[in-house]
Amino acid sequence: MMDVNIEQLKALAELAKANELAEITVTDGDKSITIKTPSSVSHTVNQFSGGGVSTFAPAMAGATTAVATESSSPSPSVVAVDAANIKTISAPMVGTFYASSSPESPVFVEKGTVVKVGQTLCILEAMKQMNQLESELAGTIVEVLGQNGQPVEFGQPLFKIQV
Repeated sequence: MMDVNIEQLKALAELAKANELAEITVTDGDKSITIKTPSSVSHTVNQFSGGGVSTFAPAMAGATTAVATESSSPSPSVVAVDAANIKTISAPMVGTFYASSSPESPVFVEKGTVVKVGQTLCILEAMKQMNQLESELAGTIVEVLGQNGQPVEFGQPLFKIQV
């Protein structure tokens, strides 16, 4: 189980609430925590795969529910941004964003690209290791938020996709 800091959970809950997000997910290696606002709590917790699932209730009067999950491999964070089936795919690690495999190669995806599950979206370089970020969703890219050659932070939104 990842170390859970209640103050950080409260801050994430406030961020989700202030931005009217249905949920927000933070991933650390093979573990993640999802904060769900009251409107999204009716969805089943069983949608998560992998290890044990446990629920934490932050000390905020009914503001959110947090669900911690473990998965077998690191994956990008996927966070709902609005009711129009638009999802945000965020960086699962700190690194440098590359839109293509080399400067001469075409970009993996751009606005309007239809992607399928498992399709490479970009490369994140960390410590001279090239890590392909693959889509966990099928849909159409509506916005590429990452900038080629620029550093990205853990959890930073990189793509918006309509599913």
